[in-house]
Order: sequence, then C-alpha cells, then structure tokens
Amino acid sequence: MRLDVVITGVGGQGNVLASRIIARAAMEFGLPVKTSEAIGMAQREGVVMSQVRMGFGQYGALIPDGGGDVLLGFELAETVRGLPKVKRGGVVLANTENIFPVSVSLGLSEYNPVKLALYLKENTENLHFIDATALAVQAGTGKATNIVMLGALSSLNVLPFEDYLLKEVMLDLIPPRLHQVNLKAFELGQQAMGGA
Repeated sequence: MRLDVVITGVGGQGNVLASRIIARAAMEFGLPVKTSEAIGMAQREGVVMSQVRMGFGQYGALIPDGGGDVLLGFELAETVRGLPKVKRGGVVLANTENIFPVSVSLGLSEYNPVKLALYLKENTENLHFIDATALAVQAGTGKATNIVMLGALSSLNVLPFEDYLLKEVMLDLIPPRLHQVNLKAFELGQQAMGGA
C-alpha cells in the first residue's frame, strides 16, 4: 500500500500541522512515512507545500511531478499551483478561499477566482470543492480550516486508515482548550463531503 499526499496553501493556514497529523496517523497505522515541507519567504501568506509519502517502497521524501495521489489545496490559487504534482485521476480537494498575494494589491498581477476554478475543473478528473474556511468559522475559528480539510479528506475513502485515527492524532497534537472547536471543524468537513 502506497499513498502520496500533497498539501499546498499559504502561511498561517495550518498546512504543516495537517501534514504532521496525516503522517503520524499513517505511522500509528503501521506504515513507513516520509515528509517534506517547502515554506515560502513570508511566515504569513507565503507559499507552503507539504508532502507526505506513506507506504512501502517509497524512496525519497519528495513526490515527483505527476506522482501524487491526493492534493489538498488550502487556497484556490495554490491548488492550481500544486496541480502538476498530482497524477492523472488523482483526488483534488480544493478550498474555495481566496488569499490575494501582495502582487495583486500592487497591481502587478491578476487574481481571478472564476478562472482558477474553471482551470481546475478542466484539468482534473476527481475534483472536490469545499468552502473549508467558512466551515471553520462556523465551527468557531477560521484557524481550523486545516482540520475541516482533514475531515473532508477522511470522507473521500482514499486514506488507508479510519477517520478516528486522524482525530486521535489531531487531539494529541493540539492543546486541550482547542479540542471542541477542532472536533466540530473535522465533523463539518466530513459532512461537506457526505460523510459521518
């Protein structure tokens, strides 16, 4: 069993925590795991890409272009940017949130959410949109966008382990005072994909 997961977004969205939750859940399930993270120049709103490779027969921590089984896109433009990492027929779960880069504010580039969504629709076979940030706010904090995405992922039947393992690891990695809001966020993500 092998599964390669790419997580892409911008700084501050909880990308790294999400990758650590997936990786540790896979390890607790008994799979070997390798991870990699590329963090942009800015701590907040810089590009962040994490890669989680689980299973037997993995040779390195970096997923080759066209090799990813799953792409979790925490931000729409970053989902488009990460698309080359996913194999044909791979699962793409895209948060519809838009975070406009500084270059857009300065008038140096364009950010068109409609064109980005259309590009994803035209270039993926297994695409799922979710307004994860709105669901996170509904759960109690926009900072739980990553957990909404993990809940949604757990309902797509691509992970080799059950959702309870993701939840257990999540609860172990976050402070107890944040457990309830994150459990709610996880459940809302599942429900958005027709699960739990």
